Amino acid sequence: MKIFPAIDLFEGKVVRLFQGDYQQMTVYGQDPLAVACSFADAGAEYLHVVDLEGAKSGGTPNIEVVKSLSRESGLKIEIGGGIRSEAVVQDYLSVGVLRVILGTAAVRQPGFAREMALRYGSGIAVGVDVRDGRVSIKGWTEMTDLELLPFCKQLEQEGVQTLICTDIAKDGAMAGVNREMYSQLQKEVSLQLIASGGVSSLADIAALRDEGVYGAILGKAVYNGAIDLAEALAVAKEGCIC
Repeated sequence: MKIFPAIDLFEGKVVRLFQGDYQQMTVYGQDPLAVACSFADAGAEYLHVVDLEGAKSGGTPNIEVVKSLSRESGLKIEIGGGIRSEAVVQDYLSVGVLRVILGTAAVRQPGFAREMALRYGSGIAVGVDVRDGRVSIKGWTEMTDLELLPFCKQLEQEGVQTLICTDIAKDGAMAGVNREMYSQLQKEVSLQLIASGGVSSLADIAALRDEGVYGAILGKAVYNGAIDLAEALAVAKEGCIC
């Protein structure tokens, strides 16, 4: 299983939100590259980045930071937040990121995810953020009527290869991962599934690994020391079928 330590960007800083609430923001670092390099030093190969400003308003306000991370950290980067046009997809892929994560656009622009998956293949992922079984968009500020499983099956039919699924209620709460949700998704769709939100112990990582989940994103648990990143990477590799 792959481990994706996370960097959320806001005004060029490394921050974390509590359950998607921009009013509950903690700043963990002023230098995203230094944070990314510390992850690489611990043995990480991948990095999950979210532009929180882009997620709310669209655009790429932190693209220079992402460019620096891509070129200087040595990590394979996936980036999400505000990616609502092909031009933005191209901008990010041109600076060397591994894949670009569609969110709001995959919901609000019919056919967009299909078209991007067709053109860019494994360079496209879709982030599906869930609250009470329904899909949320625009940086978790707007709820839709879409139910999780039918929407994920639709993405699979559209040719999307990678799904990043976040349980908003678990995010930042340090209360454990929603194992039941990921187990169901793993059984019912064949997408590469990356679990996000609430991964707060080595037991969570082992459980996701044993379900055959492709990857897990680690955020607050790494920043507050609840999970040692090097230990998490070791657990993820044990019996890995990826």
